[in-house]
Amino acid sequence: MAYYITEDCINCGACEPECPNEAISEGEAIYIIDPDKCTECVGAYQSSRCADVCPVDACLPDPNHPEGKDQLLKKWRALHPDKEPAPGTY
Repeated sequence: MAYYITEDCINCGACEPECPNEAISEGEAIYIIDPDKCTECVGAYQSSRCADVCPVDACLPDPNHPEGKDQLLKKWRALHPDKEPAPGTY
């Protein structure tokens, strides 16, 4: 499932450059994640980088966007048609 950023976000920006899909952008008060681009870092990393680097644990799985690993990998392939997923990331 895609991740989302909670209201606990302190707007530090640590997550934005970590996203391999450019799914994170600065919102009005907090950073936001585009669920159509978020793959939980499937295809790029072994864990979700936004959650790994967030100092206040504001990046969480979004229950409104349930997706399995196969769906996330399919989304990653669509976002990166000229690349192969990194080994061990799906």
